[in-house]
Amino acid sequence: MKKVHLEYFIYQIKLKYNLQQNIFYQHLIPNFDSKLFKKMLRFFCIICVFLVFNCQSNFLDNNSSKPKIIVGVVVDQMRYDYLTRLENKFTEHGFNRLINDGFNCTNNHYNFVPTVTGPGHSSIATGSTPSVHGIVGNEWYVRNLRKNIYCATDLNYENIGGNAYYGKKSPNNLLVTTFADQNRIQNKMKSKTISISIKDRGAIFMGGKNANAAYWFYGKNKGEWITSSFYMNELPSWVKKFNEPENISRFLNEWELLYDLKSYDLKREDNNDFEIFFKGKDDSSFPYLTKNLMEKNDGFDMISETPFGNSMTTDFAIAAIEGEKLGDDEYTDVLTISYSSTDYIGHNFGVFSLETEDAYLRLDLEIKRLLDYLDNKMGKNNYSLFLTADHGALEVPAYLNSKGVKATSVNKYKFSKSIIEYLDETFGSKKIIEHSINNHIYINYDEVNSLDLNMDLVKEKIVNHLKTYEFINSAYLLDDVMSSSKLTGYQELIKNGYHPERSGDIVFVLKPNTIIYGDRGTTHGSGYDYDTHVPLIFYGNGINKGETRVRTEITDIAPTINALLGLKTSETYSGKILDFVIK
Repeated sequence: MKKVHLEYFIYQIKLKYNLQQNIFYQHLIPNFDSKLFKKMLRFFCIICVFLVFNCQSNFLDNNSSKPKIIVGVVVDQMRYDYLTRLENKFTEHGFNRLINDGFNCTNNHYNFVPTVTGPGHSSIATGSTPSVHGIVGNEWYVRNLRKNIYCATDLNYENIGGNAYYGKKSPNNLLVTTFADQNRIQNKMKSKTISISIKDRGAIFMGGKNANAAYWFYGKNKGEWITSSFYMNELPSWVKKFNEPENISRFLNEWELLYDLKSYDLKREDNNDFEIFFKGKDDSSFPYLTKNLMEKNDGFDMISETPFGNSMTTDFAIAAIEGEKLGDDEYTDVLTISYSSTDYIGHNFGVFSLETEDAYLRLDLEIKRLLDYLDNKMGKNNYSLFLTADHGALEVPAYLNSKGVKATSVNKYKFSKSIIEYLDETFGSKKIIEHSINNHIYINYDEVNSLDLNMDLVKEKIVNHLKTYEFINSAYLLDDVMSSSKLTGYQELIKNGYHPERSGDIVFVLKPNTIIYGDRGTTHGSGYDYDTHVPLIFYGNGINKGETRVRTEITDIAPTINALLGLKTSETYSGKILDFVIK
């Protein structure tokens, strides 16, 4: 309470007392002891002042103070239905704590394709779609180089730890700033941003262009957390300590079921024909003896493909808070954590596998451990957190087929060969298509011109041919999509995922429950609900309790965090502020 307010309060009480004193004495209780009355009134004033001051202090503590830290949690490949399907198996202190005490956006979706890790993390952080931030895939084709480039590759920088290939990375392919960037810039760079993920792209794009550091995991024969010279010239002492071999080796645990087998939602037998085996193991059944398997499965990368990769990530996040002294001053810091192991497990074993269920039950305990630590370190009302995912996934098509659900896994090489043969028969050339990636087809302009072919006719022929495949739902000229003022739902997703300097000429859309993949395991990338519908939960300082079924989109996260922190909204945000989330 400001001093002027306190003085004014006392003045008002005294005024009331003086005005009423004569009336009180003369008409009510003339024989009353005035000295005693004054003492009682003085005592009453003190109590009132104390109560008012205490209430106002509590109000300020609970409602006006900014969080010490924003923690952004991304779970790689987490579908929304994991929250509902496993709700009764989660503890009350992990995912369920966030749902019950935070704000749950139950109808949250990606608003672009492809739904993959690089674009997903970039859109969470920037509040914009690939059409703006430029990360149109985990890889994309560069015409003038005539090759694919990885989304985070930057040959201008060197590895700090690991090896050169894994360390030559930066956020420079990201064309706009993140909410963490805005927080640092508007706080005159006095706030800190630390971003971590087993995957480099999960760390780099969440942190943004002005992060103090982004760290990712290099397995192979080393097993260590690394970074790039974009951020620093040497790993901090706390990272070096964490990387000590005996510390990393403790995550090579035998993977057994966390609970009794009967408690799991058994959609299929543990050992089956739908899952990808670890090399060196003849089936896909528990237990997994990771130390015995690591030699044939890229060494310490074995950690990443088990739930213990998530445990390591939590430990590293806690070490980062301690080592970087996050939340220790008046400037709000940002820590982003991307749990990657769920994606590796999901790809190998599928949505309804025993392995995936166990991974999420274990991740629930990691969320609990993280929240408990933040409670103790920051104070329960001194941090804000959001949890979401970078995409979902389709269940293994072979398994869906076994249950009478039509699903398809397309052989990439047979598909490509078929198109090339058609173009050779039609135009007398196998080089009409220069490249294809992310369901985008890039026309070889030089080849079309050298054959003196009509470009529009060539494109039309390819589009019409694509539509003849049973597993393809539709195909479009991207110029038509971008110039159209009336778009279907899926066309809007295509438009939001298009960047003129990085996208192709033609895009095709697979039918539902269809992927281009192998016979086992599964993937993602489509605009269907199983890929777009992901969790979004806000929790902590400044956040209301509740839920909404109103559609929200992944691009709404960054502007909402900006509003929570009282920051100016970036002009590149395409998402909206979720006012109902913030107190």
